[in-house]
Amino acid sequence: MRLKSETSLLLIVDLQAGLLPVIEGGSRAVEEAIWLGRVAEALAIPVWLTEQYPEGLGGSEPRLLEALPSHRLWRKVHFNAHAEPDFADALVGSGKRQIVLCGSEAHICVMQTGLGLLEAGYEVYWLSEASASRRAEEARFARERMVRAGATAVTADMVAYEWLERCDDERFRQVHKRFLKPRSARPVRFF
Repeated sequence: MRLKSETSLLLIVDLQAGLLPVIEGGSRAVEEAIWLGRVAEALAIPVWLTEQYPEGLGGSEPRLLEALPSHRLWRKVHFNAHAEPDFADALVGSGKRQIVLCGSEAHICVMQTGLGLLEAGYEVYWLSEASASRRAEEARFARERMVRAGATAVTADMVAYEWLERCDDERFRQVHKRFLKPRSARPVRFF
């Protein structure tokens, strides 16, 4: 299935300040979530953040909160955000059926949220470079399990360009000019 901007929601799970120092690849996950979150906000796609036990793990990473001013914040006690009745009701009310999912820890809260969303009939898109755990191996296993369960593994670029759909309108020009530039010094390879 292709992602559509009108049916999508970006869900960033538990990228929290107190947890990130021990997350392998945590800084990159935040950067990628911010980048795609900015694209989402520019396209009027909802961006939701969750926090697990913020009293102990700290609140959401301040860079996320600053970069994504239109976000909606959910506090949760379940590892699976969809198990929170208010969250589940609001998601139904949003009318969004395609959930782009990322965060930490990938093998706990992100995966359990993804499984809950799949069980509820949502399309889940696992944002690979923005899903991290204390050990990279755990994030990899979580991604593999989610794909076997029915999620689709994606990258931020895949998502952004699917949301945009075309290059000949003002929406593309504005988003491309502001956000769709290289985010790192990663080499370009042609095969």
